[in-house]
Amino acid sequence: MLYHRPPFCCRCGTVMPIDSSLLPCSVLLLSGGRGQRMGGQDKGLLEWRGQPLIAHVQRLVRPLTDDLIISCNRNPQHYAAYADQLVNDDSPDFPGPLAGIRAGLAAARHAHLLILPCDVPHIDAGLIQALRETAQRNPRLPVMVRHGAFWEPLICIVPTGLRDAVDSAWHAGERSPRKLFLQLGGVGLECPADDPRLANLNTPELLQTPSGVSE
Repeated sequence: MLYHRPPFCCRCGTVMPIDSSLLPCSVLLLSGGRGQRMGGQDKGLLEWRGQPLIAHVQRLVRPLTDDLIISCNRNPQHYAAYADQLVNDDSPDFPGPLAGIRAGLAAARHAHLLILPCDVPHIDAGLIQALRETAQRNPRLPVMVRHGAFWEPLICIVPTGLRDAVDSAWHAGERSPRKLFLQLGGVGLECPADDPRLANLNTPELLQTPSGVSE
């Protein structure tokens, strides 16, 4: 873990309350990748509509939690303002998103971890609420967004009680969040095909133009 601070609201400096009407969650924003499609740039800090990508997603989830975690492997000084905790991979050479998920599960203070990538600025409150409601009905299982035959394993809620199972799979060589969460009984939250809320802005071109749903 790189950084920790008490759970303050970035707008007013007061402690953020947890929304008790739905499943309390820690939140993990994934921004620890190599940025290969972005020419090696730190994707979460690239600007879209005048702000870093990480700022758009952080603004959506900030009111939902007093435990906002960002997975980043560089530029922690830039990410610190957006998070209550920063975590990094315990393996070198950018081993993939499951490494960030492991770190987030280890750091999370609540029984469930809402996970989002940094490059989905079109995600909205309705989708987050539907995820939380589905997780509340399935409190011991991972819940992932699904559209048709496609799963979005990085838009999900995972019980933190599964951290040991995730660690065991990692040490056995598993690197795919989708495969692992399905093995753990993953539940799908069905979204329409080509749902624009699921658009990944993961190339320079997509930062400039409307994008499609991630594969």
